Amino acid sequence: MTPEEFRRAGYAVVDWIADYWTTLGQRPVTSAEPPGALAAELPDGPTAHGEPVDAVLADLDRLVAPRLTHWQHPGFFGYFPANTSGPSVLGDLVSSGLGVQGMLWATGPACTELETAMLDWLADLMDLPERFRSTGAGGGVIQDSASSATLVATLAALHRAGDGRWRAAGVDRRYRAYTSTHGHSSIEKAARIAGLGGDGVRQVEVDPATQALRPEALRAAIEADRAAGDVPAIVVATIGTTSTTAVDPLPEIGRICAEYGIWLHVDAAYAGSAAVCPELRWSHAGLEYADSYCFDPHKWLLTGFDCDAFWVADSGELIEALTVLPEYLRNTATESGAVIDYRDWQVPLGRRFRALKLWFVLRWYGVEGLRAHIRSGVALAARFADRVRADDRFELAAPHPFSLVCFRLLGDDAANAELLARVNATGRVHLTHTRVDGRYTLRLAVGSPHTTAAHVDEAWDLLAGTAAR
Repeated sequence: MTPEEFRRAGYAVVDWIADYWTTLGQRPVTSAEPPGALAAELPDGPTAHGEPVDAVLADLDRLVAPRLTHWQHPGFFGYFPANTSGPSVLGDLVSSGLGVQGMLWATGPACTELETAMLDWLADLMDLPERFRSTGAGGGVIQDSASSATLVATLAALHRAGDGRWRAAGVDRRYRAYTSTHGHSSIEKAARIAGLGGDGVRQVEVDPATQALRPEALRAAIEADRAAGDVPAIVVATIGTTSTTAVDPLPEIGRICAEYGIWLHVDAAYAGSAAVCPELRWSHAGLEYADSYCFDPHKWLLTGFDCDAFWVADSGELIEALTVLPEYLRNTATESGAVIDYRDWQVPLGRRFRALKLWFVLRWYGVEGLRAHIRSGVALAARFADRVRADDRFELAAPHPFSLVCFRLLGDDAANAELLARVNATGRVHLTHTRVDGRYTLRLAVGSPHTTAAHVDEAWDLLAGTAAR
């Protein structure tokens, strides 16, 4: 593909994406076709001599788009949002066009330095503790996801808990990780990958009123493990749990971790974005105790996947745990000690220029634009919660501090599951479920920049009308 061919094809692709966004509201949110429908339509292999981009785009329309779950749809209320935006897509396009491999400062100086600056920009925007800035011992890096951030934090915690022996000897003692019963599944996965096994994770009970981790239960679990000869290595606290967006009490948890010398990682994958708004920063009280912290701009901050912002208070501990330096990567800049090599801050060696899309987003929207987006989601969720509260057939199942509302129809689990299935089958909206206090609970998560009050009202009308039949 020559530069001129790329130019023509690129215009066509951008037009296709713009048309897709324009028509999202008219599409069913999810596909009703059975598994294997797309695979059955595809040829057995690629063409011998290639095809024009127009043919590929035609098949995108005919084959792929009708069989998608449309995460950017204004009626998509499932899971958590996975936002993208025009500036994010353009930043990713530039990243792909540059094709930079940013494993070392020397392999992409601007790639590394822009990423460092963007993580400092975000830290300032969210008023994170000073210890996470690159101007001190700490600093930030972009991981692909909060799952990877949790794994990296776990490895650094094991390195600390083993007094450095973990790096050479691996897991030779009974280390333990702690999180609430609503902690993300990636915490157990990280423990398995790190060699602790699923049994190495202690799930600590939550307060029934708040669904947040109970500090006294955490202390009891730590004491029991210590008495058994086990080594508490890491506590993963959550700001905005996946089920209900509960906020674990960081000040109390932080003091316990400090007392026992345990690594504290704070997972704010979804709700961290809320901290761009000063009135929502209450959720981050106690973050000064954290050894590491992460959130996903690719959830609620208009930046496409994969972009998890991860900070550590002491980058030296992380680098000591993860660095491996073969001869073929040695270079003058690294040996000077004056640069950051982000290969030492993550599991893979290679890394792409992810900071570009974040840079595009921050510059396009600005501080006030990002705050307006977050505030809109919170207001729309409150609007929906008011409708639930006003209907005596329904009840709210948990507090809703951000843009997720957990609710249920008064009745048994089967009635709620049937309601969810019937509403989703309309194709106009898509909600998901969880369990709160053991009971089947519906979740409506607002987050798409395309979602308006009309879309939230339509979701409620569908739920209320379907429940009446």
